[in-house]
Amino acid sequence: MFDIDKWQEIFATIKKNKMRTFLTGFSVAWGIFMLMILLGSGNGLSNGVSENFMRDAVNAMWLWSGRTSIPYQGLKEGRDIRFTNADYDVLKDLEGIEYTSGRYYIRENKFSYGNEYGEYTAITCHPDLQDVENIEIVDGRFINQVDINQTRKSVVLGKDIYDALFKDKNAIGEYVRVNNIPFKVVGICREGGGTRHRNAYIPVSTGQKVFNGSNRLHNFALTINATTLEESQAIEQRVRETMARKHRFDASDESAMGSYNKLEDVIQTMKIFQAIKIFIWIIGTGTLIAGVVGVSNIMLIVVKERTKEIGIRKAIGASPSSVIGLVLLESILITTVAGYIGLVMGTGLMELINLVVEKQYEVSAATNGGNGETIFRNPTVDLGVAMTATLLLVVAGTIAGYIPAKRAARIKPIEALRDE
Repeated sequence: MFDIDKWQEIFATIKKNKMRTFLTGFSVAWGIFMLMILLGSGNGLSNGVSENFMRDAVNAMWLWSGRTSIPYQGLKEGRDIRFTNADYDVLKDLEGIEYTSGRYYIRENKFSYGNEYGEYTAITCHPDLQDVENIEIVDGRFINQVDINQTRKSVVLGKDIYDALFKDKNAIGEYVRVNNIPFKVVGICREGGGTRHRNAYIPVSTGQKVFNGSNRLHNFALTINATTLEESQAIEQRVRETMARKHRFDASDESAMGSYNKLEDVIQTMKIFQAIKIFIWIIGTGTLIAGVVGVSNIMLIVVKERTKEIGIRKAIGASPSSVIGLVLLESILITTVAGYIGLVMGTGLMELINLVVEKQYEVSAATNGGNGETIFRNPTVDLGVAMTATLLLVVAGTIAGYIPAKRAARIKPIEALRDE
């Protein structure tokens, strides 16, 4: 039950020892405050890096041809490996491959419309590239299979190209000239993997035909059906062995065919962040423990200072439970109030930092066509985690206060009255 006399006595004791109470509460508040800061910072860094990864498909893989560096089956090193459309047909039907797009490079791309012109990058591709690179369509559509089959002179312009050439005018259905060859604009897009949208996309079959590419492809962009590191490595090895057999080079020869498996980087990076989070929790927990030890030490001092008072209480009939309750309530009050202050200050500071980060992100996005640059995003702490940490701190503070309270309850009145 609520005993107003007991609470008045606790507040009187706290008021009498302001500096001691402040320092005790500060150690507790600082512990929970630092835990919130550490967790929020760790989350912010993890979220920022994760967002950068997500701009392209997480399970993306890129392949490119090169020159052999290892002799193979009587063939000397130094042979050029050349990908063709036949390789695309093999890869798109290979087990473990979801989306596939080939690319033929076109150099020195001059785009013009009316009196406007500029140098941009023309990427020849298959329709699946939209899924591999998370390309966002702003207006119109992306390259489709009909464009490929009929070798249409269709083009999807990056947002920066559209802004430079059309100046907010309608572009869909208009013709732009790529190296003096007219292409019909079928879409406007933003690229998922960057903040500059200076690429244009045309059907790979059209690029090969118009720009004398024959059936040549320079690289492939794929997504793989894998969720673990082992699965992704197995699919990568299957792809490498398939291409090695077809082009007769050693599968271990990375100079003959280069590859980049993004999922490997994502998984390894997330493991690093998991380790960082564990390290943060260890540091934060250590800080909290230091605060709890401080509460325990202060309660021991309180019991020592009030030994004679406790003896008098017991001599006039106070029960051991009332003595324990008095010390415990003081410990719980200090821990709860200080922990709450630390929680509010920590979460408040992280929300303020989040507000500043989001403002900077919006400015970056506004100046880069919709994609903001960041390695630090949403540095906040889950409310459930914050409340759980505070509750555990209160429980730990209660236990810390119980030890000296139990000791006080065992003091015999005659010994307490003799205490100097």
